[in-house]
Amino acid sequence: MPPVPQYCPTPRELDDLELLVSGALVPTVAFNEPGSPVTLTLPDGVAAAASAAGAVELVDPEGLPLAIVEVPRGTIEPLTHVQYGPFRHRYLTPARSRELYAGRTFVPVVDALTEAQLAVLAGIGPLVLLPLVGHGTPELSPVALIRATLAAAAHLPAADVVAIPLPSHGDADLDHDLGHQVTANYAGEDPLVAVTDDPTGDYPPEIAEIVAFDHPAPDDQGLVVFFTGLSGSGKSTLARALMDRLHEHGSRTLTSLDGDVVRRNLSAGLTFSKEDRETNIRRIGWVAAEISRHGGVAVCSPIAPFDETRQQVRGMVGEAGGAFFLVHVATPLEECERRDRKGLYAKARRGEIPEFTGISSPYEAPDDADVRVDTTGRSIEEALDDVLIALRASGHLDLTDDPLGENGMPPPGSGPAQPAAARK
Repeated sequence: MPPVPQYCPTPRELDDLELLVSGALVPTVAFNEPGSPVTLTLPDGVAAAASAAGAVELVDPEGLPLAIVEVPRGTIEPLTHVQYGPFRHRYLTPARSRELYAGRTFVPVVDALTEAQLAVLAGIGPLVLLPLVGHGTPELSPVALIRATLAAAAHLPAADVVAIPLPSHGDADLDHDLGHQVTANYAGEDPLVAVTDDPTGDYPPEIAEIVAFDHPAPDDQGLVVFFTGLSGSGKSTLARALMDRLHEHGSRTLTSLDGDVVRRNLSAGLTFSKEDRETNIRRIGWVAAEISRHGGVAVCSPIAPFDETRQQVRGMVGEAGGAFFLVHVATPLEECERRDRKGLYAKARRGEIPEFTGISSPYEAPDDADVRVDTTGRSIEEALDDVLIALRASGHLDLTDDPLGENGMPPPGSGPAQPAAARK
């Protein structure tokens, strides 16, 4: 028998795995049951190996084996449980929750609770608040929703908190039905009460502070400015000009992730095959997302020719709590080839560079760019203005003013210029 391959599931699949193993999805007990949204989709290579072996081993992002899944039946043999993550002790199984909290009223929670909602809940009696914190489910991040729910519990006469990793499956009606199925398994024979929406209500001060920290204003949010375009389109030049402007303003920590520089360092050894190019972009995306997680600004300028990979980067940044701002440097191929400062197009035309974007490999122009810039016949300053105006309109950065006075000195009261050593 061939060896059983390993696969690290997507965040949604990991949440579904935990729910299946815990019994929260009963009567669903396996992946890929007919008509069920709880699915496991293996990459082609893994799927072929799993089909030959009759199973696949699911591992967490750090490589810890979690379960063996039979292929194609989808039945699960648990190996261990998730052992890390904030508030992990709050993730109880339905059976354990029913055992600990028999006789209480169970209340699903999908957003921070307002003062009016808390007043209603206070009159119900002993409660178990169930924050639904799976991938893509809450308005708040999972950690923030649990923190806000714990703060809400402190306002109630008798309430405890049990977190449920219920993910979104991309269909609101389906997710609603699945949510009712899961929370009913937690409540068992005890009452299950829904909270009435209160979209304009006020939060208690400590809950409001949690919400504000989790949802910073756009100009305080981590940001990834992602330039994409053909070789020679001017994306690296525009990215450097934006970095210069950011340094001049001195208000944000900065990191440049230029495509060529990343190739020589983070992605040394990768080829220019489609697979390796996508790997390179995902590496850039992961680093940029981590920068945004901590409130920094990452300016990226790879070619990034494929929409699927750009969407993956957008997802990484969103998961990290950052904002993703896509700049399509849409200079036409003819102009890029006319410039050809590095002689790459000439080599590609002669067949010396295989899979060259725009010549022998496609460039998929984005239809979701925040701004589109054509640098043909324009100065750097003129093209950069398009980006700066769009950034200001988005609320993320306002760099359209001159940070220096008429004589090249900071205006009175503006403080000292940022020293070079403080720049990233």
